Amino acid sequence: MSTTPHSGPPLGPADYPLSIHRPDLLHTPTGKPLSALTMQAVIAGEVGAEDVRIAPETLLLQAELAASVHRRQLAANFRRAAELTAVPDAEVLEMYNALRPRASSKERLLGIAENLDTKYGAATCAAFVREAAEVYERRDLLAREEDR
Repeated sequence: MSTTPHSGPPLGPADYPLSIHRPDLLHTPTGKPLSALTMQAVIAGEVGAEDVRIAPETLLLQAELAASVHRRQLAANFRRAAELTAVPDAEVLEMYNALRPRASSKERLLGIAENLDTKYGAATCAAFVREAAEVYERRDLLAREEDR
């Protein structure tokens, strides 16, 4: 996934919020421009549920904005969120539950990371889960036999 979802000069604080200052950059996951999301379009059936989900490109734009004001952690969160848009909601919820302390073995967490990496190309999220597995192991937060 590209870290710059647009061509042209880098985004900065003057571009925030994008919906007002750069609506030309915003599109639905199906490719509709932001201006197409109107109540009339919803009533006419021209806008569906997929159109009101956030596009990964929008999250990458938000990451670029966050980075421009030195909010590195927020930018990283937006990049991970962009990757997760490819993962079905049910799997995201499963991962969320699996990442709770003592909920998973190291093997399960590493399996989740591998799935993120290979099935969804979510390398940043996969690295995050691998890091969690290592930290949980060091801090004795992995599932124990009696927890299973």
